[in-house]
Amino acid sequence: MNTPAAAEPALTVDELAAKAGVTVRTVRFYSTRGLLPPPVIGPRRVGHYGPEHLSRLALIEELQHQGMTLSAIERYLDALPDDLSPHDLAIHRALVSSWAPDAAEELDPAELEKRAGRALSDTDVRRLAAMNVLAPAGDGYRVDLGLLRLGVALLDVPITHETILAARQVLLEHARSAAHELTRLFRDEVWSPFTAGEDDPEQVEAMKSLSAHMQPMVVQALVTAFQRSLREELRAAFTPAPDGPGPAGA
Repeated sequence: MNTPAAAEPALTVDELAAKAGVTVRTVRFYSTRGLLPPPVIGPRRVGHYGPEHLSRLALIEELQHQGMTLSAIERYLDALPDDLSPHDLAIHRALVSSWAPDAAEELDPAELEKRAGRALSDTDVRRLAAMNVLAPAGDGYRVDLGLLRLGVALLDVPITHETILAARQVLLEHARSAAHELTRLFRDEVWSPFTAGEDDPEQVEAMKSLSAHMQPMVVQALVTAFQRSLREELRAAFTPAPDGPGPAGA
C-alpha cells in the first residue's frame, strides 16, 4: 500500500503562526522545548514549516485546553510514534478534544463554510453528519469544532456514505466496550483505595484532578494502539503472500 507523499514545507514562521492562531514567539518557544520538529532550512537560511508543524500546534493547543502543563505535554508528545503523519496528529487532536464538554457550537451555513475553509455541498453535509461532526439545529447546525477539521479532510477520501455509517457503528461498539472496561479498572484499582477518605474534600478534588489528567493519556494510548493495529491488519490484508494471490478481488 503506497503512502501519499507528504506536502513540502512551504510556510515561513510568520505564516505558520498566523495559520495556527499563535504568535511567532510561541512557535519559537515550543521549538526550543522540543515540542515542534525543526524547520526545513531553505535558500538564504530561511526556515520553512509544513502540515506536521501545523497539526502539532493544534494538538498542543488542545492539550493545553485540557489543563495539561507544558511538561505533561512534552511527555505526551514524546510517547507518540515517530512516523505520525499530519493526518494522524489530527486524529489525536480530534479524540483529545472529544473530552471537552463545550466543543460544539451552533453555526449558520455561512459560518460553517467559513470554519470549514471551503464550500460544502449537501452531500458533504450528509457525510459530516454521518461522521458525527455536525447535526441540524434550527436554521443551521450544531458543530463539534474539535472534529470539524478532521471531518473536512476526510470529505475528499473516496468512501461512501453507507461505509461511513457502518464504520461508525463498529467504532462505537468497540469504543463503548473499551470505555466500560477502563472505567471498571479505574474504579476498582484507582478509586477504591481512596474510598476511605471519600468525605475528605481534598481527597475528592485530588481524584477529580487525576481523572481529568488521565483522560488525554487514555485517548493517546487508545488511538496509538488502534493505529498500530490497523496498519498491521491492512498490511496483512493487502500484502500478497510470497507464493499466492493477493486479497480476494484484488
